[in-house]
Amino acid sequence: MSLDLRLAVPALAVWLTAGLLIGTPEAVGVVAVTLWLLAGGCTALLVLSRMPRRGQWPGAPRAGRWQTLGGTLVLCCTGAALVATAVGVWAPVRLPSEVRGAAESHATITATITVWSVPVAAKAFIGSGTSGRVRFKATLTQLESRGETTPVSSPVVVFAEASRSGAEPEIGSSLVVRGTLRTTEPGDATVALLFVNETARGVAPPPWWLQWANELRARFKTAATSLAGDGGNLLPGLAIGDTSAVSPGLDTAMKTSSLSHLTAVSGANCAIVIASIMLLGGYLRLRRSWRIALSLLTLLGFTILVTPEPSVLRSAVMATLTLVSIGAGRPGRGLPTLLVVVIALLVSDPWLARNYGFALSVLATAGLLLLAGPLARVLAQWMPSALAAIIAIPLAAQLACQPVLILLNPSLPLYGVPANILAGPAAPIATVVGLIACLMLPLLPGVAAGLLAVAWLPSAWIAAVAQTVSMLPGTRLPWPGGAPGVLLLAVVTVLTFVVVLRGRAATPARWPAAVLVVLLIGLGGYAGSLIGTGIGRVVSFPPDWQIAACDIGQGDAVVVRDGDQYGLVDVGPDPKLLSACLGTLGISRINLLVLTHYDLDHIGGVDAVIGRVDTALVGVPENAQDVSLHERLAAGGAAVRQAARGDSGNLGSLTWNILWPIRGATTMQVGNPGSVTIMFDGRGIRSIFLGDLGQEAQDGLRRASSPGRVDVVKVAHHGSADQSPELYAELRARVGLISVGVKNTYGHPTEKLLNILASVGTLSVRTDREGIAVVAPGPGGTLVLWTEKVADHGPPANPTPAAESVGGAG
Repeated sequence: MSLDLRLAVPALAVWLTAGLLIGTPEAVGVVAVTLWLLAGGCTALLVLSRMPRRGQWPGAPRAGRWQTLGGTLVLCCTGAALVATAVGVWAPVRLPSEVRGAAESHATITATITVWSVPVAAKAFIGSGTSGRVRFKATLTQLESRGETTPVSSPVVVFAEASRSGAEPEIGSSLVVRGTLRTTEPGDATVALLFVNETARGVAPPPWWLQWANELRARFKTAATSLAGDGGNLLPGLAIGDTSAVSPGLDTAMKTSSLSHLTAVSGANCAIVIASIMLLGGYLRLRRSWRIALSLLTLLGFTILVTPEPSVLRSAVMATLTLVSIGAGRPGRGLPTLLVVVIALLVSDPWLARNYGFALSVLATAGLLLLAGPLARVLAQWMPSALAAIIAIPLAAQLACQPVLILLNPSLPLYGVPANILAGPAAPIATVVGLIACLMLPLLPGVAAGLLAVAWLPSAWIAAVAQTVSMLPGTRLPWPGGAPGVLLLAVVTVLTFVVVLRGRAATPARWPAAVLVVLLIGLGGYAGSLIGTGIGRVVSFPPDWQIAACDIGQGDAVVVRDGDQYGLVDVGPDPKLLSACLGTLGISRINLLVLTHYDLDHIGGVDAVIGRVDTALVGVPENAQDVSLHERLAAGGAAVRQAARGDSGNLGSLTWNILWPIRGATTMQVGNPGSVTIMFDGRGIRSIFLGDLGQEAQDGLRRASSPGRVDVVKVAHHGSADQSPELYAELRARVGLISVGVKNTYGHPTEKLLNILASVGTLSVRTDREGIAVVAPGPGGTLVLWTEKVADHGPPANPTPAAESVGGAG
């Protein structure tokens, strides 16, 4: 069967136009007018080409070819013009001057909001009091600031205190709150963050058509979470899209094992529900029109119950079009229907263009429509058809989605397809049985309890698969990040598509060779990138290395490791340099990020880890840019905590403690003197990271939190002269790591610092001369030091036998 791709180019044009313009709304007027003129011109030319003529000039193109091309151009320009017009109309409505002004002035406002999502625990909140907060999406409907009240319609994310009674705001309810606004980045689905500093006051309950869903969700969540373990916590997400009970650990495991699409309701759940209704109608021998009407009604109720997230909305609209076309006796084809839905949704809401959930939903559906069948037929040549289909479905979705997933996490999941093969068949059972149990709770609580127990089994199985797979070694394979990584993977994916879609022309014997060629092309490019980033050097590292100082120029980025748990202290000045270092070390996830302060040489590379951080410890923000950095980390899924002396925790078997700054002090809280200073201890190495502390702050640290002796010190401020000899004498570190750029203009490291280290027997290791430096525990209490380059730094003064230097050229 041939593929109908006529709408693919117009859909891509609409998507690109929306994605660009929502980030630059100031240019939308000129762009929209230009696109409408182009659409009109192309339409006129197309009409003229169809008019009868007496003759044609020699070599003129055939009318049919021109009309096909002209029709595509008209659709592209018209669709792009429509979406540009939508941006022009809605951008000022979403972010009016009153909302922008209130955010820029940091004034306390009184706002009326309508809640549009289930409140969940805030994984990250700027400031020291991160506990007891919830976040939810809402529409800001009225703004009162400086005595003026203005009606508005702005989508926001609200951070508010959790209710002590446990009764959180319901979807559709209206609240009056007081707080402050902060605008988000242009192109974000919401225009501002609303931080509530007083208890919210309810002013209107949800309308009846939403209240029934709220009550059902609340009852089902209470009943499901009373069941044991992760299975009970995951079940509300699988059945009705409520992920508020999913713990951070389970959420991380689901993401690591490539099962995060099962954490909450997605487009696939809509298909499962509709298929179940159609099959039930067929079993009851209902007429087709009744089955379609029942399916549409069920789909509407299901969408309200689970809330219209982008993937659910895409699937619901697509299912509606398909059902209507079936009812009209003209059943549509999958791919054209998908493309029509994409264009319609983007025109109605251009801000979906930058929504990862929407993009992944569309790509997964396209992958299933294009690849699942051919892949199943190919695999069926070597295995049973049922098994081939089970493997083909997650593989098709993974191939289609992976280029976008690379933007979120530049690595490839090694166990993603096997995990989906194991867990995927359980998802429909948990969804359907769980949904039936939800509907039965108000009517037959006893039956619902039995169904919940049945639904718990597949839910617990999915959670167990996720937890088990996430603990396997080497769960993710490093891959180049950013545009190069996306392009490389897209080329491999497209070549795979070509081979698969031409499968009927290839004999079975040629299939393994064809697929092998595609994989070799991709792996060949990947191998080149590995050589370019030096990842091959990792094989010569001490296998149990604990500390690695990245060579990222004049800046700091030092990794601390215990097994597969990774901490990162600062991110250097450049995301490309940091990505290269993390790739060399084989790191795809940062469990603990420490940003000591906000100088560019310590935070400039943060884009390399956005979306890859579990917990971030940060210092006191100095300005709106620092707050924005926190918000970006939080938007990427990190739990952001403001750190101060007394904070502690674990990284694997290592313990960490914050020694500086002192919370609540009136001086030395920001800038270099306020650098967050952290100590790690465990597995034979005690280490301290001094950020950019100067002598005064170092002496203050020594008086307030005497660190005692350590094995490794990350030298403060790249080896500047502003150092405390007394602190380094107390530390008596065996190795001093100096993160410094080649031929920097600051004269770092200074002779004063090098002499201080030598006088206390500390071996100085400089990234400008030795490149990446890796420290590992050695036998008998020794240290093993590996450096990328051999440098003639000579032995330390008063050398200690416990410091064993191992050099290598990598």
